[in-house]
Amino acid sequence: MIWTAWNNSKHHSTGAGYGFKVDAIDRDHYFNRGWHAVTIELPSKDGFVTAEANVAKRSFWSPQCRELIGKEIGHWMLAEGYAPWPDSAPPKFDVKPWGERRFRVIRRVAS
Repeated sequence: MIWTAWNNSKHHSTGAGYGFKVDAIDRDHYFNRGWHAVTIELPSKDGFVTAEANVAKRSFWSPQCRELIGKEIGHWMLAEGYAPWPDSAPPKFDVKPWGERRFRVIRRVAS
């Protein structure tokens, strides 16, 4: 899967308002409407850090939104230099399912 970095246009230094946009086809294939949250493993210098994202919300299952949002995701993006990004050029990431309700970001995809 390829997930695209997302921000609510506020770019908080705390990491709030950041997340990943998931393609609708991948969401429907890899996510379950019965789940409340998913765990995302994010690569760091020390291995992996984890972030939780709520998927039990109408916006995640809507045709337009589909964002996995979490302060930990934003903190990771800022710490790793992925955010903030130039206008209309959010980074993209290769992501693999990594168990029940769990996903792992493998690498940044070259633009």
